[in-house]
Amino acid sequence: MNIVAESSEEDMKYDFQFLTSEDAINDKEHYWLRVGDMLDMPELENVTEFLLEKISFTEYTKDKTIFANKALSQLYKVIHSKPTISYYLEKSEELDKVLNIFIRVNSGGTTLSYSDLLLSIATAQWQTKDAREEINEFVDEINGIGAGFNFSKDFVLKASLVLSGLKNIAFKVDNFNKANMLKIEQNWDNLTKAIRLAVNLVSSFGYSRETLAANNAIIPIAYYLQTIGSPHSFVTSTSRAEDRKKIKKWIVLSLLKKVFGGQPDNVLRPISDIIQSNHDSGFPLEAIIEKFKGTNKTIVFSDEDITNIMIVKYGNGDVLATFSLLYPSFDFSNHFHIDHIFPKSLFTQRKLRNKKVADEDIDLCISFCNSMANLQLLEAIPNIEKRDKEFEVWLKETYKTEQDKKDFKSKHYIPTVDLTFPNFLIFMNEREKLLISKLKSELS
Repeated sequence: MNIVAESSEEDMKYDFQFLTSEDAINDKEHYWLRVGDMLDMPELENVTEFLLEKISFTEYTKDKTIFANKALSQLYKVIHSKPTISYYLEKSEELDKVLNIFIRVNSGGTTLSYSDLLLSIATAQWQTKDAREEINEFVDEINGIGAGFNFSKDFVLKASLVLSGLKNIAFKVDNFNKANMLKIEQNWDNLTKAIRLAVNLVSSFGYSRETLAANNAIIPIAYYLQTIGSPHSFVTSTSRAEDRKKIKKWIVLSLLKKVFGGQPDNVLRPISDIIQSNHDSGFPLEAIIEKFKGTNKTIVFSDEDITNIMIVKYGNGDVLATFSLLYPSFDFSNHFHIDHIFPKSLFTQRKLRNKKVADEDIDLCISFCNSMANLQLLEAIPNIEKRDKEFEVWLKETYKTEQDKKDFKSKHYIPTVDLTFPNFLIFMNEREKLLISKLKSELS
């Protein structure tokens, strides 16, 4: 006797067949037992009763009968004694649910993401290009721009929905239907050109994988660039300087306000509409600001918001966005280092005590070491030369005249106070005031 598990196309439940002989598969002389029917056999003797009803001992050998009994007994144990199987019938035919169930069930095997499955759908529907190959190669390409980024297939698929002008841009399988996929395929060269240009532009602002906290912030830029024809000289042309300034401010505001947290579609949809209607006079930053004013996606800063920026610590991606506001004239395509004004290496209890810092202030000084008020931007060579030197010493050695020192202090918001370590806390307080004043003027 053979036992075979088969899937029924009608209800996708599994059935066991008890076959009378090897060729019974062909003549269908067999009995059926649905796995679900085992739920109606609460006691093991119910299994025996089933066998007695279905099996004729004159037709079945002893070995086959024992095998059938063992097989059903094992199934009984798995379902009733060892609760290792749980199931329910999903009646919904919504593909998103099906894909999510598949991902959960498959999590123990080769991990597949939602975007992997959407990519398979796109691959099946594109007519002239291989979607998987095109998207994977494009992700690798834009991740290699500048100092490097961390874009994913999800990002490219989401950007493709937006840049193809689709009304529904939700990241769900229903939006990756044949009509939409063909539209994306037809627009592929244009949309990738715009995304590539946008990434190059953001890279010229100094951003990379470490500092671009929300990749989706690039999508409105790419959409705008595509709308104006993706001019190849946009990143460097002097005639585009004012436009670049607005786009840079968009990046800064959106990152600092974290507008892409939660539901990014609630930002991308209205911005796409604004750009479509207001692109003739440059990137419509003012219209975008006005659109979200008073909502939880606002990019208008209150005094409290600006003060909270001072909480940002060294290593946080928001440091670069903040410096973009503090150093508006800097060309961030050049390589700048984030420098600790009072060198980080000197913030140990022993060294601070040797610098005559009061014992009761040492722990507080160490806690403020990485704060915004102790950070500045320096070009690579001056920063290397500065290294672990005390700031006051380095300043005197590097800038010989009083005017040079004054110019440096003005550019880097250095307060006119004693610059030795015992005065560190006073320095931090006064410099924070200067930084907040500048941020308010930039963000008002």
